[in-house]
Amino acid sequence: MTDVAPFRALRYDPARVDLARVLAPPYDVIAPGERERYWTRDPHSAIRLDLTRDVADEASADYRDVAERLRAWEAEGVLVRDPEPALYAFQQRFTDPSGRELRRVGFFGALRLEDYARRVVLPHERTLRGPKDDRLRQLRATRTNLSAVFLLYEDPENELGPVLEEALAAGVAASAKDEAGVEHALAVTTDRRLVSRLASFLAPRPVVIADGHHRYETALAYRDERRAEAGAAAAEAPWERALAYFANAYAPGTLLLPIHRVVRRGAPPTDAAWRAALPGWEERRAPLPGAEAIGDVLGRVLAPLADRHAFAADDGSGTLRVFSRPADGELSVRVLHREVLAGVFGHDDEAVREGAVAFPKSATECAGMVRAGEGSVALYLNPLRPEDVFRVTRAGELMPQKSTFFAPKLPTGALFRSLEGPGA
Repeated sequence: MTDVAPFRALRYDPARVDLARVLAPPYDVIAPGERERYWTRDPHSAIRLDLTRDVADEASADYRDVAERLRAWEAEGVLVRDPEPALYAFQQRFTDPSGRELRRVGFFGALRLEDYARRVVLPHERTLRGPKDDRLRQLRATRTNLSAVFLLYEDPENELGPVLEEALAAGVAASAKDEAGVEHALAVTTDRRLVSRLASFLAPRPVVIADGHHRYETALAYRDERRAEAGAAAAEAPWERALAYFANAYAPGTLLLPIHRVVRRGAPPTDAAWRAALPGWEERRAPLPGAEAIGDVLGRVLAPLADRHAFAADDGSGTLRVFSRPADGELSVRVLHREVLAGVFGHDDEAVREGAVAFPKSATECAGMVRAGEGSVALYLNPLRPEDVFRVTRAGELMPQKSTFFAPKLPTGALFRSLEGPGA
């Protein structure tokens, strides 16, 4: 069962800091060149807890300085621990790439850690040893969950929606608008009735990791270390749980965006090469005046093919090639890796991992890379659907690298969870 419990969050005191200045993006989306800007923006920036100042220092960091910083900030009153355990409703207002204004409401809680084999917490991608080693050193030193694992649950009827709205209506404890324009609002939920309804709804349902596979597996490794030290598992020990954020996969504000690809090695295929490599695929073409128009063009020519295997190829010539064929139950992103990246360009999974393919943050960035000569062809995809994610993970399968982008990201700094002290 999915076991979520209230906890006493460690949070910034809004009277001591400007929350908008101390929030930071998740550690794994901050480019090396951006670290200095976040470090110097505010002396209490959350990045000072989550990352080294210089990326070159990361491999040798033991994070003792972060542990000392945490203790100092709490002693100074910059960070304050809530007086009683709570769940935390969290609202984000944002604009999607098409210009729609959306709103996602979820909540933070302390999730009991379960091994993947129990099929309670379901992964959808593989992890890398390097990031897990880094996060484990950090967790050992700080004994604090500094960022949350982002989990999706299935609630197509939106049964929890009114519960979360009631929690927000009771009063927002902290709010901020970040530099990307996302408006964040946090409400502390101690009402036993609301806490019980949230926990009981999730109990019989598995959850899928949307973001934070490395964090989750790091928490499992740390739990196992502490169990070994204690000589047994302790059901209510704080390391048996991890900070987690839960969102309804079917809510309008839970935005699943595609992660497009740019082929960096190899020349653009000829017409004959495309036809020879993709028998059975239909092709149409659309004009593409410039990189700035890519979003509008994809909305017209690719989005209507969401019920088929489909992708669009852009070689910078000003013409977009749109390929599609009937769907067969397999994930389109997996088909793209096998039949296009490998079949057309000759890039197997190992070549992809070694950098033959790039994964920019947006279609506009992909188009710009091709036009700047930083890649030969951009490949644009449609997003996955929530049911695709749950279908694949329930079957025990993993998705290809960079299959989904869940937006908006959770900021680091909204709240932390200490693994020490009562009510952790």
